[in-house]
Amino acid sequence: QVQLVESGGGLVQAGGSLRLSCAASGRPFSSNAMGWFRQAPGKEREFVAAINWSGSSIYYADSVKGRFTISRDNAKNTAYLQMNSLKPADTAVYYCASHYSGDYTYQRSYGYWGQGTQVTVSS
Repeated sequence: QVQLVESGGGLVQAGGSLRLSCAASGRPFSSNAMGWFRQAPGKEREFVAAINWSGSSIYYADSVKGRFTISRDNAKNTAYLQMNSLKPADTAVYYCASHYSGDYTYQRSYGYWGQGTQVTVSS
């Protein structure tokens, strides 16, 4: 069993920055890749970014590439999502997830999910 708790969401103006954190507990954090997804109102949940267990492989959705940075600190059992140059289109609930098996961009590849944190970007 893995427990994931996101934090760091909030309200920010367009062009601003936020850093999301995902604290993990319950099993060795360093053994799993981690992913971030988001769900905007009325839309399906979509892939944002993923990082493998060591941090040596990182993947981004095209929509966030160059603006968002995923990272992890295995000593702190925490994954991060640094979000810069935020746009109103980035407004969504952001979820972190622990990878189980398969393609990093697919929701079904993740076995555990956090409760989500709201990010709102005003224009």
